[in-house]
Amino acid sequence: MVQTGSNVGRVALTWRHVDRTVIAAFLPGVVLGALAAAWLLVRLPAGLLELSIAAFVLYSCWGPGLPKRALGRVGVLLAGALTTLLSSLVGASGPMVAAFIKQGQSDRLAKVATFSACMSAQHLTKAFVFGMAGFVFRDWLGLMLAMVASGFIGTWLGLRLLRRLSEHRFDTLFKWALTLLALRLVWLGVSRLAG
Repeated sequence: MVQTGSNVGRVALTWRHVDRTVIAAFLPGVVLGALAAAWLLVRLPAGLLELSIAAFVLYSCWGPGLPKRALGRVGVLLAGALTTLLSSLVGASGPMVAAFIKQGQSDRLAKVATFSACMSAQHLTKAFVFGMAGFVFRDWLGLMLAMVASGFIGTWLGLRLLRRLSEHRFDTLFKWALTLLALRLVWLGVSRLAG
């Protein structure tokens, strides 16, 4: 819920930059992925999923890039479904969604706004799934609201900094941040597979 609040706040502050065509293609995939996660009975080992996500992120950052076809409507729909499914299983889809959005957006504000809109949709579906599973949000409402408020302040400060960065500088920082997240996933995946 805190991630939902942070991403919704970021969308509210950058809504003019959201790529609505990406969102229109991503949302049906989010619904499909959430439905699949809700009914999935067989689960792959967590370490394998984390290594797969890390490989995709590293390829997206350092490889030749995704083919144009992957960035079209069908590719975005499949990305929405797959990342939502993975998010529900291991909770680590943020770097994967960011790497995917990075490939299709050239403007730093569009990257941040579109990523935040995609993640808002994913986190809302997870809240629904966890609510159906019995999580009582009311018991944690005060803490969630305080964390969302502090996250909004951080978002506001971060966007002020973002507007001062050049596109090149942002791309470099974004690429390295995703790489560090992917390397962390590699570490977690190997640790879990090793037992």
